[in-house]
Amino acid sequence: MMRTVLVANPKGGSGKTTLATNLAGFLANRNERVGLWDLDDQQSSVEWLALRSNELPSIGRVSERDYEDQGGVSHTYEWLILDSPAGMHGKEFNEALKLVDKVLVPVQPSIFDMTATRDFLDRLMEEKKVRRHRPFVGIIGMRVDPRTRPAATLEQFLAQYDLPVLTYLRDTMVYVNAAFTGRSIFDLPAHQAERDLRQWHPLIEWIGT
Repeated sequence: MMRTVLVANPKGGSGKTTLATNLAGFLANRNERVGLWDLDDQQSSVEWLALRSNELPSIGRVSERDYEDQGGVSHTYEWLILDSPAGMHGKEFNEALKLVDKVLVPVQPSIFDMTATRDFLDRLMEEKKVRRHRPFVGIIGMRVDPRTRPAATLEQFLAQYDLPVLTYLRDTMVYVNAAFTGRSIFDLPAHQAERDLRQWHPLIEWIGT
């Protein structure tokens, strides 16, 4: 049975594509059949896939046309990762929620990012009530050290939603350099991304692989 993960945040530049492509890279390296659907007009994930070598673990590109034949997609892939656009809201967002098993929300600990996600998180909390006790929404602190005051501020902001931060991914060129060649940090030699790979452990456990 195919499992679907939506990576979403209405704020542009929050790290959605970094999170989506690296999650796809992790799953591919686990020999899972994974598809990546880029919903953003900028098509950053599609460009990343175009750079990806055929020698790396395969990640399929999924389009809206592919998804019209849902049976075909669900039989082709074990995982579908959706990289959503900035500003996704209303009917478009509600329709996306119907398709997914889990939502990952990358958030940077700035007043602008937290303010921009307030209504978005309110809507996710409504959906969380519908799904009851199933782990449905996961928050990822992006480009931040968990020992800093901004991280504490982010946790305080999220406490009102009863949404703990699953993990923090640090601000590093490791992600940037890997992306230039269509790779995730999971495609790199372990010694090049050792610290970053450790930061992914709680997220991976939550996803349920």
